[in-house]
Amino acid sequence: MQIKILSRNAKFYSTKRLVEAARARNHEISVINPLNCDLVIKKRDPNIFYKGRKIENVDAIIPRIGVSDTFFGAAVIRQFELMKVFSTVGSLALNRSRDRLRTLQILSGANLGLPKTAISNDSNNISGILNFVDNAPLIIKLLERKQGLGVVLAETNNAAVSVLEAFKGLKVRVIFQKFFKESSGSDVRAFVVDGRVVGAMKRQAKKGEFRSNLNLGGTTQIITLTDEEERSALKAAKVMKLGVCGVDMLQADEGPLILKVSPSPGLRQIEAVTKKDIAKIIIRYIEKNI
Repeated sequence: MQIKILSRNAKFYSTKRLVEAARARNHEISVINPLNCDLVIKKRDPNIFYKGRKIENVDAIIPRIGVSDTFFGAAVIRQFELMKVFSTVGSLALNRSRDRLRTLQILSGANLGLPKTAISNDSNNISGILNFVDNAPLIIKLLERKQGLGVVLAETNNAAVSVLEAFKGLKVRVIFQKFFKESSGSDVRAFVVDGRVVGAMKRQAKKGEFRSNLNLGGTTQIITLTDEEERSALKAAKVMKLGVCGVDMLQADEGPLILKVSPSPGLRQIEAVTKKDIAKIIIRYIEKNI
């Protein structure tokens, strides 16, 4: 097969691993920067040019689109879709999963467990918002994903008001979520490929930190999901229409609560923790669909 990886950097770990896995299974694969693609839109014959050369005879693409590149990255995926090329992440699914509020609404509609969340367009209704999420302590997040940045723990209602006023001055939108002390600064990531969980890990925040992001000093360990956690992860992937994704969950007393669904989950930590060749599993998923 002829496969293209849409990635800004061929040296990224996940990109390199996918290239290795595809070549090990005798596929032709190359990396193209989606931001350097030119899209030609016309009746019955949509085309993509990369650095001046027409892209042809592609069987599948693997999008590794960064958050800041979502708009044009989705347009490139959409163009490949018009060319009848299989994609591990659809353009619509990418856009929906990158919209934090829309994701929560979709998951809520599927009756999946979620942290109690509130958002308001009326910044003067702060007292009402705090009541909606059972008051402090609570988590305040920017609507745009920033790898743990723009996420604040407000331990009192007064602190929440101060944070909201600060964000209001920056003219950004935020959501409020109930804080679950029992999670102890940890969350779970389930890696889903083709409707099954192929690996899972628990991420623990460093001492004094409530965010478990690895780039903020968090650690990981392999875990076995409970039946309820596995069902939640698989259902989240299904309703978000993602063949490949990472589903992040809190382990709360009331059951698994989904935080987000990532359309471009990194391979480094999940492969290191589980000792599984996740990249190979993704390539086999493509083979099954071609």
